[in-house]
Amino acid sequence: GMAQSDPLNTFQDCEACPVMIELPLGEFLMGAPDDEFRTIAYFTEGKIKFGTQDEPIIPVNEGPQNKVIVDLPIAMGMDEITFDQWMACVEDGGCGGYVPKNSIALNVTPEELERTLTDPQFIHTPSEKYIASIVGTRELLVLDGRYPVIWVSVLDAMAYTQWLNQKLGTDAYRLPTEAEWEYAARAGTTTRFAQGFEPTPEQANISGERTEMDLLRERPDLRTFGVPLPVDELDAANPWGLRHMSGNVMELTSSCYDGDKERLPAWKTTNEWLKMSAGVSCNRVWRGGDFFGGMFQARVAHRRGFEETRRSMFVGFRVVKEIR
Repeated sequence: GMAQSDPLNTFQDCEACPVMIELPLGEFLMGAPDDEFRTIAYFTEGKIKFGTQDEPIIPVNEGPQNKVIVDLPIAMGMDEITFDQWMACVEDGGCGGYVPKNSIALNVTPEELERTLTDPQFIHTPSEKYIASIVGTRELLVLDGRYPVIWVSVLDAMAYTQWLNQKLGTDAYRLPTEAEWEYAARAGTTTRFAQGFEPTPEQANISGERTEMDLLRERPDLRTFGVPLPVDELDAANPWGLRHMSGNVMELTSSCYDGDKERLPAWKTTNEWLKMSAGVSCNRVWRGGDFFGGMFQARVAHRRGFEETRRSMFVGFRVVKEIR
């Protein structure tokens, strides 16, 4: 379907609850076309693969493109769940009482860095430039308030939606499926980003330095914040008003990631997508890129799979509510 021209309905079920945006029903092409430009240098498992504009690198897991009919009415969180929203859950006896780490070391000792980078939770391979930039005096950026909550797993996020449901006497809140996430992120567009071929530095908190590495050329026009930003900090909304679908922190989905096949499943409706991951334990798909990754990883079609217990400084989540 076409992108909405009228603003969509928004609501908030309680003061501590996330602001939700009601999405239109419709259909969309899920996945990336093979000719979507991705990157020149592709870093994978310690090796670099090279592509060109004419012979692009095509990750097998981004296709084949499938038409998905959105037949389940939902509202999607306008923002990633914030630290304050998470803590409201903890203070109310929910979320397993888990208080996630809410600081990032901007400058660390080489030993600390070594520990971080060998930690299996660390999902990016940082550049030497990045390593050089953060070794030094210790400075912590505290990510509280309106910063997205990080160091949360799929199971943690499910505990949060369980608390919301309990508080509101419903069972309508849950994590989005991968199909719902991509439909919301595309917001009626078919380009690499909802903002077009590439977002401006104001539209996505992604790493300019990492993008330069991926493109093998200088891009002085891009920015590198190097940290998550408060959810309302940039002009990062897509045409449906959803902010930071690309960049800031990666986002958890409830959908299973089939490590053997890795290809995009061909399920036809968002109802079917929901059924295929309900009530199972599996590796889950993460979407949307983050502050440390480049433009390649922040494209709407980019997907990765990780254990549902895995927590990372690069990932948070947003919720959906089924409209009944």
